[in-house]
Amino acid sequence: MTASDPPGGLTYPAPDGGAQDMAAVLRRNIEAMRAQRRREEETAKPGERIAERITRFTGSLIFVYVHLLLVAAWTMVNLGAAPGLRPFDPSFVILATVASVEAIFLSTFVLISQNRISALADKRAALDLQIDLLAEYEITQLVKLTTAIAEKVGVDVRRPEIEEISREVAPEAVLQELDVDAGPGSRDADRG
Repeated sequence: MTASDPPGGLTYPAPDGGAQDMAAVLRRNIEAMRAQRRREEETAKPGERIAERITRFTGSLIFVYVHLLLVAAWTMVNLGAAPGLRPFDPSFVILATVASVEAIFLSTFVLISQNRISALADKRAALDLQIDLLAEYEITQLVKLTTAIAEKVGVDVRRPEIEEISREVAPEAVLQELDVDAGPGSRDADRG
């Protein structure tokens, strides 16, 4: 190993055919993910952005503390424990109404945010599946190539596990098998 070699000796083929430091590849991938997240945020509709901000705030401790203070003050005033202030909601009906309306709106904002997050997660899962299928195909091709080289140099590689991993996987067959395993009581079956 020379001083010009990347740390740990990890390299990755660069577009020009040379070697590239693995850390540089990781940085490139991380930056690509950040850019994708920025694009996703930029394409969010104004209502989705507002719902996300509200959801983020309502999921914070500041929100909890503000509500504790407001409810405590409301309670003290309406129980007559705050000198100089007249009770305005002695039966706490207004407080219950305000809390109910707030809960309706907050749950709606949370659902909007969750729907957006779910859509993004579905997109990422589809990307993961595509990458996994590509990796499976590439590995299968490498096994076939390695087997051919081994046979050419006279190494006996006829073993069941080698033959098994040399076969290409048909994604449709896997999905069909998963559907059979899921059975009629599964969540996916309930959608139809």
